[in-house]
Amino acid sequence: MSTGLLDLPRRAAGGRLLRQGLVFLLLLSACRARQTVQPPEPAGQVELPKPAWVTGRPVSSADYIGIGIASKTRPDYQETAKKNALNDLASEISVQVEGNSLLYTLDRKYKFDEEFTSTIRTSTQERLEGYELVDTYESGSEYWMYYRLDKEAHARAKAARKQQAIDQATDLYKRARAGLAAGDLRTAFDLDLRALVAMKDYWGENDLVPIGERSVPLANELFNDLQRMAGGVHLAVLPERCALDWSNRFRRELLITASFAAGGKALPQLPLIIGFPGAEGKVNESRNTDADGRARITIQRVSLAAAAPEAVVELDLKALVSKDIDPAFTAPLLGSLAVPAVHVPIDRLLPKVFFTGHERNLGQVLGNDPLALVLKEELTAKGFRAVDRPVDADLVVEVVADTRPAGESSGFFTAVLDETIKVIDRRSGETIHEAGKQGIKGIQLDHGKAGMDAYKKAAQEVRAEVVPALLNALFQ
Repeated sequence: MSTGLLDLPRRAAGGRLLRQGLVFLLLLSACRARQTVQPPEPAGQVELPKPAWVTGRPVSSADYIGIGIASKTRPDYQETAKKNALNDLASEISVQVEGNSLLYTLDRKYKFDEEFTSTIRTSTQERLEGYELVDTYESGSEYWMYYRLDKEAHARAKAARKQQAIDQATDLYKRARAGLAAGDLRTAFDLDLRALVAMKDYWGENDLVPIGERSVPLANELFNDLQRMAGGVHLAVLPERCALDWSNRFRRELLITASFAAGGKALPQLPLIIGFPGAEGKVNESRNTDADGRARITIQRVSLAAAAPEAVVELDLKALVSKDIDPAFTAPLLGSLAVPAVHVPIDRLLPKVFFTGHERNLGQVLGNDPLALVLKEELTAKGFRAVDRPVDADLVVEVVADTRPAGESSGFFTAVLDETIKVIDRRSGETIHEAGKQGIKGIQLDHGKAGMDAYKKAAQEVRAEVVPALLNALFQ
């Protein structure tokens, strides 16, 4: 066999290998062709040059300028920049408090709270309208906004608002005058207060406004009018001293009359507060005068601990203010007004008391009457007067008590005390109060001593329970 014939199988195998390699290379090329080519990384954003208004604050004779800046780390940086810009714009608007203006008077004469006067002083600055956005600028970390407001346009808008407030306040003031002339101080006070609040943006100014035949600084005039109304209220009380004693059961009605100036027109529906020291703390009662300018109040259950008790009748300024008026403005104003008040002394004359009864221990009369003695000590310490004859008394206190044996155990003897206490109106014979307790135990080495031990326990209960209940019954 020739050599060429022997090489044929080797050549066939080599051809197959060659073809397989070519196929692999073609598949590899196809896969690479299908892969997405990644674009190059973009270059960093180029920061724009800062505009001139960022590097140097603009100056304008025609416009107010407001520039605000905020860090872009804040989620609301755009809104914050706008707020800062408008605050900056408002700060350019000069608000000068004029001498003799209401705000000047409140600040100097009445020493109003600084926060209150500051709020009023800046109120005009908060009324911005007609401003426009000029430009914005943004860096990698900050956001800037530039606003402007035409000075002439702002002045015109402010003048229009001011005239509207003056017209409203003037109308309210005239209606208040008419209401007061008719005796309706409540309505007049409310109208004047509303007029003053309507003018609050201009309390720092001192413009004269024609009212009838006069020219008056309106805000000052309104405030002075409130003072005149409050100070002009005249309160009279009958009786001038409030006497409380057993004959009137420690109750006395006071008649209150309200007028504008002494002997002037009666003031109907005028709110009043009447305060006095009550047995359970300070009492404050509200009353409105009737159509004739009168009100009535009953003084009762007055504290026995008060050193110099009195009833105070005064004008309730807060009740003159409608709930829809912002108290942030009215409370300091009311605090500067003088409140008319009448002080009525309360004279307490406590009853004269005669003590009687029978107190025994195991049926034997006790000479010192221990329970009656405790009652006498407690009541006289509170102002009651003890007398020696029943005919001189307003009240008779009758104490009946006795002990009885209740057994013996291990050498200790028990006695129990039964007691009754009555308080009687001497003139009518009516029982005012009655108290009693059965079976108060005493334990000692014999029944007699046990009985006295029961009396000691009963005396403690008289102080702690019987006397307070008796006082409550007398003064309820």
